[in-house]
Amino acid sequence: MQRFRRLLGYLRPYRGWFAAGLIAALFASVLDGFTFTLLIPFLRLLFGAATAIPDAPTLVERVMHAVAAPLLGDGDARTALAAVTGLIVAVVLVKNMAVVMAGYLAVSIQESVARDLRVELYGHIQKLGLPFYQRTKGGQLLARVLSDSEQVRVGVSSALVSVLRNGALIVVYVGILFALSWRLALVTLPLAPSLALIMRPILKRVRARARDAAEARGVLAVVVAETVAGVRLVKTHTAEPYERRRFVEAARGHLRELLRAQRLAILASPLSETLGAVVIVLLLLIGMPGATGATMRPEVFVAFIAVTLRLMSPVKAMTQFPVLAAEALAGADRIFEMLDQEPDDVDPPDALTFPGLEREIVFDDVWYAYEPGRWALRGIDLTVGRGEVVAIVGPSGAGKSTLVDLLPRFIAPQRGAVLVDGVPLSTYSRRSIRQALGIVSQETVIFNDSVRANIAYAEPGATDAAVEAAARAANAHEFIVQLPDGYETQLGERGTRLSGGERQRIAIARVLLRDPPILILDEATSALDTESERLVQEAIARLLEHRTVLVIAHRLATVARADRIVVLDGGRLVEAGDHAKLVSAGGLYQRIHEFEQLTVNG
Repeated sequence: MQRFRRLLGYLRPYRGWFAAGLIAALFASVLDGFTFTLLIPFLRLLFGAATAIPDAPTLVERVMHAVAAPLLGDGDARTALAAVTGLIVAVVLVKNMAVVMAGYLAVSIQESVARDLRVELYGHIQKLGLPFYQRTKGGQLLARVLSDSEQVRVGVSSALVSVLRNGALIVVYVGILFALSWRLALVTLPLAPSLALIMRPILKRVRARARDAAEARGVLAVVVAETVAGVRLVKTHTAEPYERRRFVEAARGHLRELLRAQRLAILASPLSETLGAVVIVLLLLIGMPGATGATMRPEVFVAFIAVTLRLMSPVKAMTQFPVLAAEALAGADRIFEMLDQEPDDVDPPDALTFPGLEREIVFDDVWYAYEPGRWALRGIDLTVGRGEVVAIVGPSGAGKSTLVDLLPRFIAPQRGAVLVDGVPLSTYSRRSIRQALGIVSQETVIFNDSVRANIAYAEPGATDAAVEAAARAANAHEFIVQLPDGYETQLGERGTRLSGGERQRIAIARVLLRDPPILILDEATSALDTESERLVQEAIARLLEHRTVLVIAHRLATVARADRIVVLDGGRLVEAGDHAKLVSAGGLYQRIHEFEQLTVNG
């Protein structure tokens, strides 16, 4: 119930719509009940009975006679019958107009709630730090933002329809049944409580099964996302059959969990229908004229049966709601599980704006571990002066990327501190720090947008001249103008229309346009052909000018222009100096250099 109350809290902004829909639903329900009670005078007229009110009339008969008397008048039965029929048609038309209004308001609310939930979830995800994304698969995130919120939307929709329409109908119909015969109404009333008792243990299992199905759907999304992201690799290694098997297995798992949930969910309808049939049989046995001394007039009994049958539909719909609510809560559980994660990429209100680098960046005895006890950085002491280019080298897993991730505050030191001009980096807001940084990573990100939009991603207000100047400086202008629509060419998802070198130059142009004073460069020329590498290296040379730069160097040939080289191994800083000094020192750098020379020459 706590989860459900939290979910219903998303209805608060739409209280006005809800109230209007409720009024429309109540009005439609009253008119719906009114059309059924018109059966009594209609049947009396149809079978030639007197138009006058009968002896010992029920409350409903007295009300109907008062309403229908002006229509019946003193005319013949045919004229009176036509008048009652016309009244029924008119009431049905007005009722359905109210039904349409109530339905439209319900749909508007449900879609708005789904939108609000998705927006809140997406905004919250943006506040989570890099470690969250490293341990969470993209397909699972996609499933929660889209599929789980859709599942919640269906539950909210069912709740609205049930409350606005079926709940009101049940109240009206039960009132009519009591007005016709309170004794027979007492036979009908136990229907809903009986169904609730029967369904309670089933609903608990439905929710658990629905959550398992949602997890399986997330696995399915992960397979699709990974296959699409790695389509080049898949096709290069002719791995389509393997990926198809992965997808088929994930689809089977999703189907298996879905069927387990639906096996229980579909029990609601036959259970309610069976119980309804039992109630009708009891009514026929107890209330039929002539049975057990009953004295109900035929037209009243027929109207009672008609209203009881009509009551089955909203009761059945209401019994479906707990099932849908259980499935919706399963989706809500997964969404709230993510919303309840403490945001770790947000700043306190008193965070200062980063004023810029004046003297130096200091990594002071910095330690960091992704998992307890497994240190990625161990006591790093490093000073980077303003305007200095420092290259960071070392074997895979040495901690190079972890070290530079501290600067934009993607992660925070667990021991020690990062200082800028003597002030802890944590003093400044993440946004202001990142605005002073430029990052060109090995994994170049290109969005499914135009070339212009990709270059101006961080500076959307940049002029065309500024975008073109950045592209020229990045050696990208020449190939851009040869694209079908030049700077307006749509690059496709992940920039599949471009080569690796072209994507890299677009990324460099993006940073040049922003013109940040501090640069992190994850050198990515190793997979490029000779000409592309030359063009990228020229662009990088322009990028390094008049900036403070940390370069993660995967090949020692790229560190020649660095002012200083630091060597990491096992999370520790083991060597520092220029190229010549380190080559002659006989340490790890010399071994890496010799291995690279052997690779190049042989």
